[in-house]
Amino acid sequence: MRERITNFKGVNNFLSNFYYSPAYYNGIRFSTVEHAFQAAKSTDLKTQKLFAIIPTPQEAKQFGKTFPLREDWETVKVSIMKDLLKQKFSKSPLRKMLIQTNDSELVNGNTWGDTYWGVTNGEGQNILGNLLMEVRSELK
Repeated sequence: MRERITNFKGVNNFLSNFYYSPAYYNGIRFSTVEHAFQAAKSTDLKTQKLFAIIPTPQEAKQFGKTFPLREDWETVKVSIMKDLLKQKFSKSPLRKMLIQTNDSELVNGNTWGDTYWGVTNGEGQNILGNLLMEVRSELK
């Protein structure tokens, strides 16, 4: 039976978008994939730059809920996420760590009800987990 990694905490926290690893979007350096992803929700450069100075990914996520989403967000968000993940895992040691998950199913399990990017109580699309497995497959 295929092994499953069902949360991105502890030894697997490197899989989380909250893991501190530089990410770039629109030429701006961010502390985490979460910061960059939240910045991408806006097409306004000034707004995007604000995310670069937010101290934590939790605060970046909260700030990302305070302004209107760009008009094309629903059509671009998955490709933006994949690009950011490819960036994050393109270099070691994170590249090696992702590859070392072998063929484990990566499930972004959570308790806050995110059934789009993850899975709550066995329900969800697990888009983040699926993207991580795609990136892993491409890196191998």
